[in-house]
Amino acid sequence: MIELFSTERLKSLLPQYKDFVEKELFPIDLSVLKDDWQTAFIMLKAKREKAKKLGLWAPYLPEVEGGLGLTMAEFGQISEILGTSPLGHYVFNCQAPDIGNIELMHQFASDTLKERFLHPLMAGEMRSCFGMTEPELAGSNPVHLATTAELVGEEWVLNGHKWFTTAADGAAFCIVMAVTDPEADAYQRASMLLVPTDTPGFELVRNISIMGDEGGGYFSHAEILLKDCRIPKSYLVGAQGDGFSMAQRRLGPGRIHHCMRWIGICERAFNMMCDRAQTRELNPGKPLSGQQTIQNWIAESRAEIDAARYMVLHTAHKIDQEGSKAAKIEISTIKFFVADVLMKVLDRAVQVHGALGITDDTLLSFWYRHERGARIYDGPDEVHKSSLAKAILKERTAKQQAS
Repeated sequence: MIELFSTERLKSLLPQYKDFVEKELFPIDLSVLKDDWQTAFIMLKAKREKAKKLGLWAPYLPEVEGGLGLTMAEFGQISEILGTSPLGHYVFNCQAPDIGNIELMHQFASDTLKERFLHPLMAGEMRSCFGMTEPELAGSNPVHLATTAELVGEEWVLNGHKWFTTAADGAAFCIVMAVTDPEADAYQRASMLLVPTDTPGFELVRNISIMGDEGGGYFSHAEILLKDCRIPKSYLVGAQGDGFSMAQRRLGPGRIHHCMRWIGICERAFNMMCDRAQTRELNPGKPLSGQQTIQNWIAESRAEIDAARYMVLHTAHKIDQEGSKAAKIEISTIKFFVADVLMKVLDRAVQVHGALGITDDTLLSFWYRHERGARIYDGPDEVHKSSLAKAILKERTAKQQAS
């Protein structure tokens, strides 16, 4: 790993996180993913407690709230290390969607909601989920939502259908994106509301099978029905009508987290690919690594991973210095670029492993299944490419008109 934007804190922290992940998590990766969630949870709970005792818990949180107070660029480098294990972010309470909900509630939730839900979430005493995507409407256009929340007296009454609600299985609450004013401007129609999952009318229909893997608990994506689901008026998060703008603020830092996690996956897959190439022999004394195609894949992967890392940490640094809004174009750029690098590196690693690569005897098949969605969620590649192209052309037009 190349340390960028290095600080004195990172020089001390990076080896600690690396040591923990490689010694505590690498040995149990595969067994945990194959276990049912309840069995896995017992093992992971012990690892989470150890992370707390070592003072490595939730590094993105302010120090007064039990974290390390890291900047986005600092946390990005920690996130890469955590990403080398499918368990890393969960064990250190940095996992999506909880980290996004924590950042969102930290800014916009009332003191009452913070006390009842945010503080236990930050402490790792409960999990949460985020309900925005709907099966009937294109997730690439989040201003179009069918889920509604109607204010009746002192209660919001929610009705709707959500899916790909990550980690809803076992979550204590869901932050739901719903239309609260259907007559308003498209960008002011929706709001965010906190719905405890034990509320009557909140129904987890199923954990959706992802290329044959349904998962459970944290490692799942659920379909949700909301039927006359009533919550207190005070469970609105932020102001009414601010749902879209809050979602955009949530996605900015979230894409840094995702991209650096993907780079961590790339590094682990890259090392696995190199190990396999050097140890698998086509004939006695003739390893795969002697084949020029394999050498090309190794060289291309190394260059692409390093380029992706520079791009993401540059974007994280800009967010730290100028805020997410100023880094809007960079955020779109890293989203599609790093997702593409991720899939290329995983595909090469699978190919180098041959038949072994498509079995569940390595982590590659798990990542190949579950990370294919990287090019879809948080805005499909095509949307981000279009945004980047429009911004470039708009800037060129402005310069041409000014000259």
